[in-house]
Amino acid sequence: MSKRWALSWSGGKDACMVLDQLIKQGDEVACLITTLPKEIGRTFGHGERTELIQAQGEATGIPLEWISCSFDTYTLDFLSTFKSLKNKYELEGVAFGDLYLDEHREWGENVAEQAGLMSSYPLWMEKEDAAAALKVFVDSGYKAKVIRISNSRLDEKWLGREVDASFLNGIQETGICPMGEAGEYHTYVYDGPLFRFQVPVEKGDIVELETTKRMELTLLEERVNKE
Repeated sequence: MSKRWALSWSGGKDACMVLDQLIKQGDEVACLITTLPKEIGRTFGHGERTELIQAQGEATGIPLEWISCSFDTYTLDFLSTFKSLKNKYELEGVAFGDLYLDEHREWGENVAEQAGLMSSYPLWMEKEDAAAALKVFVDSGYKAKVIRISNSRLDEKWLGREVDASFLNGIQETGICPMGEAGEYHTYVYDGPLFRFQVPVEKGDIVELETTKRMELTLLEERVNKE
């Protein structure tokens, strides 16, 4: 029996893989939810601009809901907004794209339980299975670019790279988690089987942050709908 889910949406490949899997198994993703810390005005974790995440919502045709929060009260803010979204969308559960970090799963299961919802981790795996998971994404037909890297794990040349077969081979030689589960890198998905149009983006400036570098993407006006 199909279920109605909210999907924690970062804009990256992991969340996209969860979306694809839920749809293929016959479930309904009623909304995408993205946290937006007031301190930075960008998405939590990836640091992406709101218009780029909104464009993904429009491309998939799934409603996007922002959870406004503060770093100091992140969990409370998430839970407060999420309870209202439960009623608005008649949700049965929330799905997350975490892979194998227990502390991340414990947090998600806890907030879902407090909201009276199920939690799901469709990608959950053993750490050693990360390379195989990345190959699944590479072969899936979705397209993504690397938008952020950890300075201690990768150098600047990785920014802007397509997550393709060449990337799969190269990232395995670095010794990091191939999926970047510990924040070694983050991605932005701009096209794929469930996208009604390719999100038109081009690579922009590289911004140096305290422990990371981010490549700004520019959202272009031209959109070509798929036939």
